Amino acid sequence: MQSVVVLVLLLLLLLDGEVASSTDDGQFAYQGFATARLMLDVASITPNGLLELSNKKGHAFYPSPLSFRKHSSATTNSSIVARSFSTSFVFAIVGKYDGLSSYGLAFVVAPTTNFSVANGGPYMSLLNSTNGTANNRILAVELDTIMNTEFQDIDSNHVGIDINSLVSQQAKPAGYYADDDGTFRDLRLNSRKPMQVWVDYDGQTRQLNVTLSPVQVPKPKKPLLSEAIDLSAVMEDTMYVGFSSSAGISIITRHYVLGWSFSLDGPALPLDFSKLPTLPRLGPKPRSKVFDIVLPLTTGLLVAAVLATIFFFLWHRRRFAEVREDWEDEFGPHRFVYKDLFLATDGFKERNLLGIGGFGRVYKGVIPTANLDIAVKRVSHDSRQGVREFIAEVVSIGHLRHRNIVQLLGYCRRKGELLLVYDYMENGSLDKYLYIKNGPTLYWCERYKIIKGVMASLLYLHEEWEQVVIHRDIKASNVLLDSQMNGRLGDFGLARLYDHGTIGKTTHVVGTMGYLAPELVCTGKATPLTDMFAFGIFLLEITCGRRPIDIDENNNQVVLIDWVLEHHRNDSILDVIDPRLAGNFNEEEVILVLKLGLMCSHPSPNTRPIMRKVMQYLDGGLSAPDLSPTYVNYSMMMLMQHEGFDSYMTLCPQSETSICTVSGESSVSVLLEGR
Repeated sequence: MQSVVVLVLLLLLLLDGEVASSTDDGQFAYQGFATARLMLDVASITPNGLLELSNKKGHAFYPSPLSFRKHSSATTNSSIVARSFSTSFVFAIVGKYDGLSSYGLAFVVAPTTNFSVANGGPYMSLLNSTNGTANNRILAVELDTIMNTEFQDIDSNHVGIDINSLVSQQAKPAGYYADDDGTFRDLRLNSRKPMQVWVDYDGQTRQLNVTLSPVQVPKPKKPLLSEAIDLSAVMEDTMYVGFSSSAGISIITRHYVLGWSFSLDGPALPLDFSKLPTLPRLGPKPRSKVFDIVLPLTTGLLVAAVLATIFFFLWHRRRFAEVREDWEDEFGPHRFVYKDLFLATDGFKERNLLGIGGFGRVYKGVIPTANLDIAVKRVSHDSRQGVREFIAEVVSIGHLRHRNIVQLLGYCRRKGELLLVYDYMENGSLDKYLYIKNGPTLYWCERYKIIKGVMASLLYLHEEWEQVVIHRDIKASNVLLDSQMNGRLGDFGLARLYDHGTIGKTTHVVGTMGYLAPELVCTGKATPLTDMFAFGIFLLEITCGRRPIDIDENNNQVVLIDWVLEHHRNDSILDVIDPRLAGNFNEEEVILVLKLGLMCSHPSPNTRPIMRKVMQYLDGGLSAPDLSPTYVNYSMMMLMQHEGFDSYMTLCPQSETSICTVSGESSVSVLLEGR
């Protein structure tokens, strides 16, 4: 009779959609989490039973620790071995914009549920920059949607096995092997669609398998990842199992778990998809249909009302009209709706104007639905030619992910203008700290931190990303400062991309006078070394607090490179330092930066160092460089190229080349069809 009662209770739990066995059994199953008793940290259960991990640092763990180790008596000397376990769960990563999301989530086995010292972002809310948690024994299966070079990620859509570190033991692009023909089929982790994961560990063969598939697809026979590993050294006697999520501040992302089962020493119970909760409706609400059947008008008042309605409709449609062509479908996820940007900037009002540059105006905006601060640049363009190539490069640059690069979120095209949408930087551009009279002063330690940040961004662009990115307009006004005064390289409107191992194409000379490498005048070919020249000028600019081409008190033109070089030759290099520093600087660091500035801006491109060598200098791996005694000053080099430059400017049509002055800088620019 007692066994019948137990069976009835078990059936009632199954009907309720949730089964959870005792801790001693090490087996439980949740068909939704409406009545689940989990340990939640910045996570919640939605009314319909979804486990929702927050946009920042979220954790959810089974409330009781489980016994993951046992004593083996297979030999005369007993040993401790890790027990076999199996788990299965259904998850979904849902971002505000399709195809854009922040960092992913992970299934975790850990000795603690206290991750207060862990960092968010790329650290998955599990570790921090010193690799520290309460106890360093962690097994995680990461579902990662951001490529991070610091952890040697293979791409921005992968599954990885992590042991005590976020550098995966093994990782592969997300997908599964079909049972019928064995072919590999891609899956996108942030597709907003639910997927199922199986993690199985065999304690006897010491093999860990991870399998992924869309929901309703049976578990594939061939796992996505299979790693031979002995977890005996990783597991403690008791461990907690659960989930951890992490996200950045730019893109609102929700991580959902719909169902979860777990078992020690046996297969996890299968999940019943019919009992799992549904995801919230995605995307904007459907637009209301416009009825085109007009009832017969019987009075003058009704006629006036209909005409007013038609007038308002046409005016509203024209006000928010966009330019859309068929070829833009492939860039859909990166396109913003003009109306959203118009409302975010309060109609591009002057009070939201952040600045004016040679290529357009920049406005501050807020997208309330995503609680996202943005900067919107309005750029004029001619839609007849060149725009498709430019949009393709904009979308490619939008995939860049680095802590020292201003994130390009997407674009919108309307009539004769292009709108580029960036992350908003609270402290504005660097040049206002260098040149605005009676403005805020940057201490040397802040300047040195900014220099190293810009250096790291250029190393990523030139060598570490999947393509070579040439910025072509490095200068203080294009370095933006976030809330922590970290330097971030922005404004990629002139950037060019090409594959590693290939040579960039010849193009029009673009950039800002004073930062242009001499060889650009003759070849018109932008390379990492032309970026290095501009970076060298930037180093001198931020250290001296002077523009590349300036006017002294006697109204004479002063070329910054020549001025610094002259002081270097006269052993008075410290006299060029920004007077506002008032002697409060590290003399060794200042001399190193000035020498690097002169070396990087050497007129001969073959003499300039690559960015990785500059990093070694700034990180202390190499001593300060000695400049070649054959260094030719910049003015002499430009004099040698003067005839060629004049010829080039004469040959360029007026419709393609323009010279404009912004904040005292002369910028040589091209319209979009000249790209």
